[in-house]
Amino acid sequence: MNSTIAMKRMEIVIDEEKLEELIALLREIGVRGYTFIKSAGGLGSRGSRRPDDIFFEETNALLILACLEPTAQKVINALRPKLKDFGGMCLISDCSWVEGPAASY
Repeated sequence: MNSTIAMKRMEIVIDEEKLEELIALLREIGVRGYTFIKSAGGLGSRGSRRPDDIFFEETNALLILACLEPTAQKVINALRPKLKDFGGMCLISDCSWVEGPAASY
């Protein structure tokens, strides 16, 4: 008896200012669930992002979602042309969803 479903895990890091635009894009293509974390920091192609810097606060948001392969492809197709404007990156990996109540995939 298998109690998991093979899924794709997507981690999207973008400028925090663009988070609502990303969420609207995901809703348009039928994504039913996600988690986001605001005020993410790090080092990447746009330099250092430090949410604790009171003089030059530039922050990212991290959005995580798990979905079936066809939905992941829809996300990729919709996100790719906007990713440069969103100022971030998208990582995709295989994962397993533990079956339980209220699945949002």
